[in-house]
Amino acid sequence: MTALSTAPAPQRVGPPEKRRRRLGFSQRMSRWDVKVSPYLYISPFFIIFAITGLFPLLYTGWVSLHHWTLIGGDAGYTGFDNFTAVFQQSEFWLSLRNTFMIFVLSSVPQVIIAIILAALLNQNIRAKTFWRMGVLIPYIVAPVAVGLIFGQLFADQYGVINTALHAIGLPKIGWHKDTFASWTAIATMVNFRWIGYNTLIFLAAMQAVPSDLYEAAVLDGAGRARQFFSITLPQIRATLIFVIITSTIGGLQIFDEPRTFDVAGTGGPSHQWETTTMYLWNLGWGPQQNLGRAAAVAWLLFVVIVIFALINYVISSRISTSEARRGKKKQGARRRPSDRKGATR
Repeated sequence: MTALSTAPAPQRVGPPEKRRRRLGFSQRMSRWDVKVSPYLYISPFFIIFAITGLFPLLYTGWVSLHHWTLIGGDAGYTGFDNFTAVFQQSEFWLSLRNTFMIFVLSSVPQVIIAIILAALLNQNIRAKTFWRMGVLIPYIVAPVAVGLIFGQLFADQYGVINTALHAIGLPKIGWHKDTFASWTAIATMVNFRWIGYNTLIFLAAMQAVPSDLYEAAVLDGAGRARQFFSITLPQIRATLIFVIITSTIGGLQIFDEPRTFDVAGTGGPSHQWETTTMYLWNLGWGPQQNLGRAAAVAWLLFVVIVIFALINYVISSRISTSEARRGKKKQGARRRPSDRKGATR
């Protein structure tokens, strides 16, 4: 008889298998904490935005599709009749023209002057804290107070500016009669309030620019103006885009300054300075009391603001990128001669 022998099983080569450890409750909660906590931290902003921003926007769009009066409320679905009626009113197009011109006359000088003031305040001057806080004082003044002050300055008969012009032999300006003069006066009021606010934003961005760049520019022999255009502006381009977009949104929604420019607050006898927001207010809470058409104007203004904001973003981003490319090319051109000298040595 032959004995049957079984071969021993081959031994496994390699590290032994690790048993999966069960995670405790605290470990599972810590993992969920890492994954979910960031969303919980930012959720209050989106919740508040949904309540105070998104819902009113959607509800306004729903009201614009109905015949909605101030006293009677919803009187039925009308479709796009409110938009058609608004397009057929010449006062709407006049308000758009006034809004655009006041926006141009206010936003463009506002950004330019704010950048210049920020560059001056960024220098080593005496009592710089006092001057930095001083530029913010017009921003905290109430719009009604600003309207009363500038109403006295730009009065047609006995205003301070017309009195000064008459004293030096120049003719008086009809600030409330001439269309362009009224645009200029309202734009001056807007610039008085918002230049200081934008100045502090630009100043904060300029202080974040590395000082090494300015030291290298001084060694290369660059002056103050050259440093400003080659270093400061390219470095604050993100802040510049932000200020341009926010000034666009605020400029197209202007209401307080033209409303308080005269006693009546109707935008002038010929609606020569009536803005779109004032026209919206007159539709909803004026003689017509038609909230449906007012909601339609609000949505049209929203579309216009989005279009202008996108245009400003594209233009400003292209300008900033082109300036950055020019700066890189100039830096490369400056480094090439030194590299060649090092190679010859």
